[in-house]
Amino acid sequence: QKMPSYTIVMEFLLMGFSDVWELQVLLAVSFSLMYLVTLIGNFLFVFVTTLDKSLHTPMYFFLRNLSFLDACYISVTVPNSCVNNLLNSSDISKAGCVTQVFLVVFFVHAELLFLTIMARDRYVAICQSLHYPVIMNPQACVQMTLASILSGLVYSGFHTGITFRLPFCQSNIIHQFFCDIPSLLKLSCSDTFSNEIIILASGLVTGGGSFIFIIRSYIHMFSTVLKFPSGTDRAKTFSTCIPHILVVSVFLSSSFYMYIRPSAIPATIQDVVLSLFYSVIPPFFNPIIYTLRNEQMKCAIRKIMKKIFQSGN
Repeated sequence: QKMPSYTIVMEFLLMGFSDVWELQVLLAVSFSLMYLVTLIGNFLFVFVTTLDKSLHTPMYFFLRNLSFLDACYISVTVPNSCVNNLLNSSDISKAGCVTQVFLVVFFVHAELLFLTIMARDRYVAICQSLHYPVIMNPQACVQMTLASILSGLVYSGFHTGITFRLPFCQSNIIHQFFCDIPSLLKLSCSDTFSNEIIILASGLVTGGGSFIFIIRSYIHMFSTVLKFPSGTDRAKTFSTCIPHILVVSVFLSSSFYMYIRPSAIPATIQDVVLSLFYSVIPPFFNPIIYTLRNEQMKCAIRKIMKKIFQSGN
């Protein structure tokens, strides 16, 4: 029996949002501004929470980690997309694609675990406030962070490995503005059923498990907070918890849709737009939610600005 002849793919073409040059430039400028705002917001948060001793608490330790992670996460996809749009180019090497897939999966996994740890931190602070210093001690905080990073590296390494052991042939066009696993599975000329089952199972265990844990934590928190006398404490808790739930919901629902649906479903421009909701929107909105809505952060920024201004004079 004659084997079918395939051309093995050594580089891929990323299909962005539009083929129109003017629209590509407009998108590149918009993405660049969004990227700049995201970097400034996240690094400002890291800078302020590092300098201000009053913010050296478990909550701000995790938020600082999340901000640094977000700055790295958005740097994996957006700058490359902006350069491609401006140069009217769309090619990416196989090595570049492997790197993007590994880093995107790693940051998605780590972000999810950090959001879960933050929900636990808030739960302990509100529902077990007397035991908070013991449960959320500095050693435990560092251990949880390292566990999230190490499990992210293992998870990402495994998924990248089983994706790129597949042969890619015939078409090399990825209907996405960065390399991601669902788009790559569509390009494989071998059976991807086992890959899809593994993605579904691991997604349900990690994503579903984290979501259930976060929701349970917030149900307990809200039931505890509603027992407080109505006033500032109650309003303050709701103002910090609700944006966190929104970010988690948008992040999880969009990534679930992209990674868990069957690869047989053809790609559309809506998929490219939807991928923004887990790759660009969370890193962009996290510093806005945790800085502009946070009185402690605003106070710390004013203090640091005052010091800088006084030393300048």
